[in-house]
Amino acid sequence: MTAQNITHTLLRAEGFSCPSCVTKIEKRVGKMQGVDNVKVHFASSRIEVDHDETRATVDDLVQAVAQAGYTAKPSIF
Repeated sequence: MTAQNITHTLLRAEGFSCPSCVTKIEKRVGKMQGVDNVKVHFASSRIEVDHDETRATVDDLVQAVAQAGYTAKPSIF
C-alpha cells in the first residue's frame, strides 16, 4: 500500500464495557483487507483506523465492528 491511499477514519463505538472488548474489535477490524492499523480507545469509545478506502470503506469498518458484536458509526472527533 502506498501512503497516498491511506485514509484515517474515526468511529464512535457503543456497547463495549470491558478491555477484552477492545481486543475483540481490534482483531476483527485489523484482519480486514486494506486495513493498515487499528486502535480502540476504551475510555473514549473511539476507534481509529488507517485504511485503504478502495479496499475497506467506512461502511466495511462499521460492519466489521458489528460482526464483533458492537455498534459503531463515523465520528468527526
